[in-house]
Amino acid sequence: MQPTERDQVLRRVMAALSAILHPTSGEDVVSSGRVRELDVLEDGTVRFRFALQADDPGTLVRQARTAAEKVEGVQKVKIDISLPAAGAPQKKGPLRAGNVPAPTPNANLLPGVSRIIAVSSGKGGVGKSTVAVNLAASLAKAGQRVGLLDADIYGPNVPIMFGETRKPRVVGDKGREKMEPLDAHGVRLMSLGFLLEDEQPAIMRGPMIAGILKQFLSEVAWGELDVLVVDMPPGTGDAQLSLVQTIRIDGVVMVTTPQDVSTGDVLRGIKMFERTNTPVLGVVENMAGFICPCCGQRYEIFGRAGGQRLASQTGLEFLGEVPLEMIVREGGDEGIPVVIGQPESPSAVALREIAERVSARLSAMAPAAV
Repeated sequence: MQPTERDQVLRRVMAALSAILHPTSGEDVVSSGRVRELDVLEDGTVRFRFALQADDPGTLVRQARTAAEKVEGVQKVKIDISLPAAGAPQKKGPLRAGNVPAPTPNANLLPGVSRIIAVSSGKGGVGKSTVAVNLAASLAKAGQRVGLLDADIYGPNVPIMFGETRKPRVVGDKGREKMEPLDAHGVRLMSLGFLLEDEQPAIMRGPMIAGILKQFLSEVAWGELDVLVVDMPPGTGDAQLSLVQTIRIDGVVMVTTPQDVSTGDVLRGIKMFERTNTPVLGVVENMAGFICPCCGQRYEIFGRAGGQRLASQTGLEFLGEVPLEMIVREGGDEGIPVVIGQPESPSAVALREIAERVSARLSAMAPAAV
């Protein structure tokens, strides 16, 4: 592509992006400073950085990509999403591009909670909720006071995996009405799944998700907890940003399966947490090999050591690997986490050791701010 042609494509892309308006402020993504470092390469690739702001819907970046892809002469679109450092000073008044509000300790929001752990992944289907459920159950079994918040709004599976179908009660808490968490296997639970009717879908947009998550934090009587485990939704969208901007997360456990298609997405999740100054405790490799229940032979169905390689690549601790066993799935379906129902199985032993490493990492940290 010649320089004059590149200039023409650049102008067309700029015009297309300028037509994308923020649904609340009415600003276009170019003049507001969200689109930065726009360039057209010789091969027709359009590249730019998108500086997300706190009130941006998750669809805004997708709109920018679609608009650029439709421009004549564009062969490919590459977007780098920018999330400013969480420690950046806050300004009063309208938010400007590249100024995502920093996560605040918010001791008043969860005054009785000592530590908050998020369990996250870059994609669905890797067993994130299984790890979160068994991590919480293991910590409770070890004598800690544990809560589990199911923040996976679109797939709230914690009720099924803990065998709980009751509705939360409303109780008085320091002069306010709050929902009381349900208790199962020594873990205090809260999930949107407790509030929905059977088979009712969770259909909602970004601002609604942020509102529900804040309610689950501030309007639930969590009481005194040593650890609150948060089962995050997969990906790097509105829910993740809302949580890191609302509460102090002491550490994130990233869950992946061994294959490249999973580790690549998890790497993007790690980068997101790094950009918001949210500590990542380490990587868990789930489904790290199938153990035949008949002969005990191990088969590497999804490949081998992908999680270990990811941990090495990012300089994070490798927290452990969990084999693929039928009893893990059965325990989830029956509402009895494998660390409770089959504590001597290879999967349960692995999950318990992961919980011990996570607990050790938290103990080594400075005392939580109050």
